[in-house]
Amino acid sequence: MRSVKEALTKIIIVLSVLLFLVFLLFPFYWMFVTSLKPNEELFTGVVTYWPENPTFQAYIKLFQSYDFLGPMKNSFIVASITTVVSLVVAVLAAFAFARYEFPGRKYIMMMFLTNNMFPTVLLLIPLYTIIRQIGLLYTPWALILAYTTFTIPFSIWLMSGFMSDMPMEIEEAAMIDGCNRAQAFVKVELPMLVPSIIACGVYIFMNAWNEYTFAVMFTNENNRTISVALKNLVGQLGVEWDLMTAGGLIAVLPICIMFFFAQKRLVAGLTAGAVKG
Repeated sequence: MRSVKEALTKIIIVLSVLLFLVFLLFPFYWMFVTSLKPNEELFTGVVTYWPENPTFQAYIKLFQSYDFLGPMKNSFIVASITTVVSLVVAVLAAFAFARYEFPGRKYIMMMFLTNNMFPTVLLLIPLYTIIRQIGLLYTPWALILAYTTFTIPFSIWLMSGFMSDMPMEIEEAAMIDGCNRAQAFVKVELPMLVPSIIACGVYIFMNAWNEYTFAVMFTNENNRTISVALKNLVGQLGVEWDLMTAGGLIAVLPICIMFFFAQKRLVAGLTAGAVKG
């Protein structure tokens, strides 16, 4: 009787997981199928789960007629620089918050968290005014400045949590062996923080890659990002669904590749400090 219950439990778990995967992956499959359909199959009114005459014309048109490679390059440059700048500042600041006691430490950290409580739209006009006055409007640096304004505070809070869980004895042991505090951090603690840094970096990169509000305000036709390029596929006379779905799949491809290669360290970073001895 017990073995029957265990078998039923396993079957229910497997079916639940399969149902969840179908629910999760079917939209991506439908986007892929739609991107392969020629125009005459898109508006027939008949639901088909695979096109009769599949074609990659939508992908070819994206790169030839709409120059989709340019916005992808712009997004990659902005997201990469934002990630590097935010991580450098966050790691150094988090080390100070985790290892030093100074007046106002808790209040400053509270201010960092408060920054993320407000919608980004509230800071749109002030940031636009500042960026225009310093001459960065319609340049990639405008987006980098705007994105780091929001990613650095949360990244500092995230990294300081990781560093607080790291035993102080590790740093003390390195200093006993002859390292100064900076050397102990760079040679001993920083390598141990790599999973956490990757987890934080993925968060920053995804935010910068997917953001739309600042991108549509602070860029022009010369430096549009991929999120704005996708919106521009919506024409005055309607939506070209084959182009829209093809563009959407191309837009999520770099994020999927990044997750594939970083998944082990990402999981390790997200679970850092979760197990207490």
